[in-house]
Amino acid sequence: MHVSAFSFELPDSLIARHPLAERRASRLLVLDGATGQLAHRRFADLLEYVRPGDLMVFNDTRVIPARLFGQKDTGGKLEVLVERVLDSHRVLAHVRSSKSPKPGTKIHLDGGGEALMLARHDALFELQFAEEVLPLLERVGHMPLPPYIDRPDDSADRERYQTVYAQRAGAVAAPTAGLHFDDALLAALREKDVKTAFVTLHVGAGTFQPVRVERIEEHHMHSEWLEVGQDVVDAVAACRERGGRVIAVGTTSVRSLESAARDGTLRPFSGDTDIFIYPGRPFHVVDALVTNFHLPESTLLMLVSAFAGYPETMAAYTEAVAEGYRFFSYGDAMFITRNPAPRGPEETP
Repeated sequence: MHVSAFSFELPDSLIARHPLAERRASRLLVLDGATGQLAHRRFADLLEYVRPGDLMVFNDTRVIPARLFGQKDTGGKLEVLVERVLDSHRVLAHVRSSKSPKPGTKIHLDGGGEALMLARHDALFELQFAEEVLPLLERVGHMPLPPYIDRPDDSADRERYQTVYAQRAGAVAAPTAGLHFDDALLAALREKDVKTAFVTLHVGAGTFQPVRVERIEEHHMHSEWLEVGQDVVDAVAACRERGGRVIAVGTTSVRSLESAARDGTLRPFSGDTDIFIYPGRPFHVVDALVTNFHLPESTLLMLVSAFAGYPETMAAYTEAVAEGYRFFSYGDAMFITRNPAPRGPEETP
């Protein structure tokens, strides 16, 4: 299966570089997985597509201000992007500088604070901070906007590049499907007797890395930490019992649930996952999906194609471009019901 099959032309003007004034003001492209039919709606219309007894599963990770700027003792400037918090003082991070820092290098952070480079682990650097990591990041860090939002972060991003239900700090990228929900919409879902559950997957910067192989099967997925608790397993079982659907809010919720059900049975799980879902891979838990529009040739587009079917997904993206939908993290959304017989690119004429 070739990566190039997941390419499409995206005008630069459709990349959403700023959020809309209201979270729920975005558009919603509805894709019926069984028929391939599309409907153009507003995000608040999601209430018409969910049913009493459905279970919506959200990712409650919280984005940390993971981008830091500073300089070495030599005066050389550098940029640090925290990938993973290891403990109260240590992180794994990407470091951009003219010369990679060696073990023992001291980093002086803009805004105050110091870090010491301890070791290199492939592309990542292990850094130790002189003070606790999370308070330091809150004080001097910048929100780690995705590379396609080519502008400096501003104060509004502290709130808007974060879901309203974010709880557990650790992500360096937002679970963006959740950005469309505000407190009023969540309350309306509860009023409709739609149940909710929360998993945690700390999204890493690897989510933006391009697929660098020609054949999808040769791609090695980056690892991210997740937790699916017993409460989520029980909520899914209760949903099945009452005949409801499991609706994942975002591809990170999909990856969490399907990682915890790799052998076909959902069980509590805590640890790293490198699950890679592409056409031909089965789904054991998720019945419907809320998701944003993803990059060409990305693993997230491949996941959506596995869920909705390759021809249906690519047709929906063609329609979205033609109709001027806004793409990526601050963009518009889709609501997709699972295709019972999804075809991959090699099965498509």
